[in-house]
Amino acid sequence: MTNIQINNTAEPSAARAHFSAKLDCETDCSDVYADIKQGTQHFVLVDTRSVHAFAKSHAITAINIPNNEITAARMADFAPDTLFVVYCWGPGCNGATKAGYKLAQLGLKVKEMIGGIHYWEDFERYPVNRRLGDPQQ
Repeated sequence: MTNIQINNTAEPSAARAHFSAKLDCETDCSDVYADIKQGTQHFVLVDTRSVHAFAKSHAITAINIPNNEITAARMADFAPDTLFVVYCWGPGCNGATKAGYKLAQLGLKVKEMIGGIHYWEDFERYPVNRRLGDPQQ
């Protein structure tokens, strides 16, 4: 048996359900940026990192709501049907996952932008708002 087939292979219907559920909860930098460029951004892009990290560099159109500020009171500023797209630093950070969980617990719609600011800025080279000359502390 090969390494790939150590476990059973999912039937197509199970694989379809798995990938459908994954796409319900995730998006990527490319799709987010395409919607921003086309003017079809029907979501709030949320950087969940610290205020300092956000100030240093963040995706265009993003607002900053650090994880510890995601509360019912803070989120009451938004319409109940708002779709939030959350991100953090990148694959080595679970801040966006925590934010997504908190928002879902509050009954809000949410997707995680996989790759975070790391993929947005360093790999895709999409535009950011940046405060230059201020080293990260």
